[in-house]
Amino acid sequence: MNSFATAGIVVGLALVAANLPFLFERVMFVWSPPSGRKAFGWRLLELLALYLVIGGFAFMLEKNAYGSIYAQNWQFYAATFCLFLVFAFPGFVCRYLWRSNRRQQKGKNYEF
Repeated sequence: MNSFATAGIVVGLALVAANLPFLFERVMFVWSPPSGRKAFGWRLLELLALYLVIGGFAFMLEKNAYGSIYAQNWQFYAATFCLFLVFAFPGFVCRYLWRSNRRQQKGKNYEF
């Protein structure tokens, strides 16, 4: 497998994984919260955990492809986490902006 395919796999998995916390109401994908709705703090914690999982997968692919892992500074991890947050934007919009706006407008009758 060439490096472009490997990078595409990692980016595709990151895109899917970044949106998972906003799709499911189970905390850490295992148990349901007592209130029935997952708090935003849990979603952020899941984003961080999924970032670490995808990063570990990327390290594994890099070690298998090149034989070693290139040393990175904190700037690399800050930039990739920000990119992971950008990947999570569609899920955030769907959960907090688009759905709540549709619920508010559902009860209103507009006359033109």
